[in-house]
Amino acid sequence: MQDLKPRPPADAGELMGHPKGLFLLFGTEMWERLSYYGMRGIFVFYLTSAAAAVAFGWEQLSDVERQSKALSYLGWYAMLVYLTPIIGGWVADNKWGQRRCIMFGGTLMMLGQFALGFPHSWLPDGTEIYMLWLGLALLIFGNGFFKPNISTMVGDLYDEGDKRRDTAFTIFYMGINLGSILGYLVIGWIGEKVDYQLAFFVAGLGMALGLLLQLTQANRYLGVVGTQPSAQLGLKQDVADKHKPLTTEERDRIKVILILGLFTVIFWAGFEQAAGSMNLFAKYNTDLNIGGFEIPASWLQMVNPLFIIILAPVMASIWVGLGDREPNSPGKFSMGLIFLGLGFVSMVGAALQIGDSETAKASLWWLVLAYIFHTIGELCLSPIGLSMVTKLSPLRYLSLMMGLWFAFIGIANKGAAEIGKLVGESGPLATFGGVAIAAIGAGIILFFIREKLVDWMHGAEEWHTEVGPTTKEEIGITADHEGTPQKHFSGNN
Repeated sequence: MQDLKPRPPADAGELMGHPKGLFLLFGTEMWERLSYYGMRGIFVFYLTSAAAAVAFGWEQLSDVERQSKALSYLGWYAMLVYLTPIIGGWVADNKWGQRRCIMFGGTLMMLGQFALGFPHSWLPDGTEIYMLWLGLALLIFGNGFFKPNISTMVGDLYDEGDKRRDTAFTIFYMGINLGSILGYLVIGWIGEKVDYQLAFFVAGLGMALGLLLQLTQANRYLGVVGTQPSAQLGLKQDVADKHKPLTTEERDRIKVILILGLFTVIFWAGFEQAAGSMNLFAKYNTDLNIGGFEIPASWLQMVNPLFIIILAPVMASIWVGLGDREPNSPGKFSMGLIFLGLGFVSMVGAALQIGDSETAKASLWWLVLAYIFHTIGELCLSPIGLSMVTKLSPLRYLSLMMGLWFAFIGIANKGAAEIGKLVGESGPLATFGGVAIAAIGAGIILFFIREKLVDWMHGAEEWHTEVGPTTKEEIGITADHEGTPQKHFSGNN
């Protein structure tokens, strides 16, 4: 099919060999990720604070009950942000185009942060909880319109087959990680050292800066890219093709997606303890003093994006160096689960250090080591997840299967909250130990069934090998574990 995607104007120019529009999208995403991760890093701390307890009428709750409620809110929020991109992606493809959806979604997220940061003293008594719900609802729906569409526009800057696209997503991915680091650093500091609601307001200002970039520079550097729905560009499939029955090969490939989806739930249910139980453990059970300076607990979450930047090229070199011995995709999935489990073995060490004492503090290096293991696991598993969906899904069901994959991740986030609650009920040793056993056990099971899954892929792994040992998009670009639907770099457009 002829490539009908619009291009930016020729006079927009290039920077570092790429369209300048790429760096506009980089900046927009960086500010949005600062807003998102900054809020995520302090959210459970805010809900468990004394000020929030007074505002929301939770004074009668014990500390454990408040933590349980905070984790429940986090779980619902984290689950729903994975489901709304299905709506935002459909609206962009069929109604508004990506640019309009980005502006709409970004505006909702900005207002959501401002709602969370709205001073309680300015509200009528008893209405504070409604402002919290309003803020979360705006963030959830805003993310659904923003997140799936900005990464799609990165791909739309390039013609099909343009080899610069892989590098472009690597650059864009650095914006994601830089934004998350700045979010934890700036928003985390303001929240824990100054005021949580002020931190949410600053997060909203970060989103506003991203919107301002789009509003003032998009026409100049993006041209008409993202202004039209893809359905109007001739990219829709033939309707008759959608009604063809599934072949045996297609059914086998869908089985692989579903099976790997179950293991994905296990992985992210453990990994997302970072924003919940591990964050609370860092806040209340960890010695955060370094050279006489007490760091904010949320800063420990910077370990993940920092080590993604450090380790992604290292792991890429390892895969390339292995050549024909490179593990297949299910094998990498199993490695990801085992590394996740090793991270929780480190958390078991932290739990053993404090024992049953209510005053003892664990060394923060246990948590740093845990986050490093989790990052290695993420780099083994997360990048190939969306790639596998795009390779294995029948083209006519690609959007449906991508939506199902997001649903798996959303379910995992809700499960993460339920697991996190067990820390208050059963203690950190039993909970972290249980997650370690479950993750390592799941990884071992997947290792032993990996060859059967490869058989059911019917050549997808051979295609992978022929293209190259590990393409850039499989080693880091998609490791934004929110599950961004970056459909234009999968090889199946």
